[in-house]
Amino acid sequence: MQPHHKVAAIQMNSGAVLANNLARAGELVAEAAQAGASLVLLPEYFCLMGEHDSDRVAIGEPFGDGPIQRFLSDLAKREQVWLSAGTVPLISSEPGKVFNSNLWFDDQGQCVGRYDKIHLFGFDNGQESYLESATLAAGRTITTVTTLVGEVRASVCYDLRFPELYRQQSGYAVITAPAAFTYTTGQAHWELLLRSRAVENQCYVVAAAQTGIHPGGKRTFGHSMIVDPWGNILDCREEGEGIVIAAIDFSHMMKIRQQLPALKNRIFN
Repeated sequence: MQPHHKVAAIQMNSGAVLANNLARAGELVAEAAQAGASLVLLPEYFCLMGEHDSDRVAIGEPFGDGPIQRFLSDLAKREQVWLSAGTVPLISSEPGKVFNSNLWFDDQGQCVGRYDKIHLFGFDNGQESYLESATLAAGRTITTVTTLVGEVRASVCYDLRFPELYRQQSGYAVITAPAAFTYTTGQAHWELLLRSRAVENQCYVVAAAQTGIHPGGKRTFGHSMIVDPWGNILDCREEGEGIVIAAIDFSHMMKIRQQLPALKNRIFN
């Protein structure tokens, strides 16, 4: 673990055309690399935000091969960054369902980690209705990825509401949270959840979000941000596509853990 690294989160307004979304992701990752980021995070569903959730099932790939995964591998290698590749639809054993998988690629383009989203979003307020379990298979394994910025706890979007996921095998340096938070729930809880996860785990949180209006009228909240272990927001992009970037200072993190040894003082594990 080096003392300082720049980490970037990408904010996108993904649409219904796969090729367009991949091209835009490539442009934004290149922008982050040029700004000095050594680890870049794409948002959930970066490759497709179609009118129907089932659209993602149609482009599902077997793990280890497929046009989306080849694109991501080539992108990480070309830009010489570690890439947390938002989420990719990977074929599951359940008919009509895919895993919503957060894949990790090192700067040589090798896939070095996979986390399948565990908690599947459900919401119905009479006006908006979402049921991810209709098209997604749930993951079962908590995943920590070893990267050039240290140990990273991978998570996706709705996972943020379940703090127990982050308390298992704690002590990692960074939480990543690619997301497509709805505008309704994001306005109420997004920042609160991100800052809470950072403070209680005394680590950095890097969150890449979808933003704006998508096919079918879905609206996502944006506000991609990077939060430090004290709960300070280091950078935030409220709306529109672009990047947020900040230096990860591990001496700052260790100083907080030393002065306020909350992780050591835990009673319930």
